[in-house]
Amino acid sequence: MVLRNLLFAFGLALSGPLFAAEPAVAHAQFLPPDDNGVRVGKPDQQQLLQVTEYSVVLGNQRQSNQQPIPITTPALLRLKGKAMNKGGDVTQVLISFDSEGKSLKKPSYDADSRTLSLSYPAAAYPQLLDLLRHGPVYCQFLSYPNGHIWADLHSGAVRVR
Repeated sequence: MVLRNLLFAFGLALSGPLFAAEPAVAHAQFLPPDDNGVRVGKPDQQQLLQVTEYSVVLGNQRQSNQQPIPITTPALLRLKGKAMNKGGDVTQVLISFDSEGKSLKKPSYDADSRTLSLSYPAAAYPQLLDLLRHGPVYCQFLSYPNGHIWADLHSGAVRVR
């Protein structure tokens, strides 16, 4: 019995990394069709993060030097995780929400802080939380030589029951 349990535990230890480290190439399936031909060539930068934890920050700020005095309540999702692709070094993703959702900031990656910044409309907040609650979740960032940028959050493959 003890030997069987040891063999089972050893088998799990060996199989763990095979499932945990999905190759970055497999995540290309989450890109939409390139109907406009904007993804020219191979990406010159790729970051792929597997989300391991997240936190929600709901702020309240008042800038007293402006008249009338605006009070804003920014919402922020902070995702942390591990880089999944060769050469990738992203460790966190900051997602801000725009209440208007009309003109979102472009995705950006800061190599010094190893942080990817994304902006979504406020209406996407419940969907993002639902995605995070039902993991696994990945975040990918691709920038192309022609200036095109793609970033997304997507689930891993989920088996239907």
